[in-house]
Amino acid sequence: MKQYIEERAIEVANYIISSNATVRQTAKKFGISKSTVHKDVTERLSKINPGLALEARKVLDINKSERHIRGGLATRAKYVSMSHTRPTLY
Repeated sequence: MKQYIEERAIEVANYIISSNATVRQTAKKFGISKSTVHKDVTERLSKINPGLALEARKVLDINKSERHIRGGLATRAKYVSMSHTRPTLY
């Protein structure tokens, strides 16, 4: 494995752990795809640093279990903001 890929995998994991970031947030921060983030954490990092991979995986698992809540909150916020901008019809 190339050195820069190993370094990126470690950086990605440290970012996820320190900021409780989601895969999407991490991908945006590093300018890589969500599948690359996933592959870095699950496959590449487990060969480089299994302990770090486990910690990052725990954060991602928690985020995954809570994503339906975040989605519901985002939808609620969307419709609340729409109701304030909609003109009243009489």
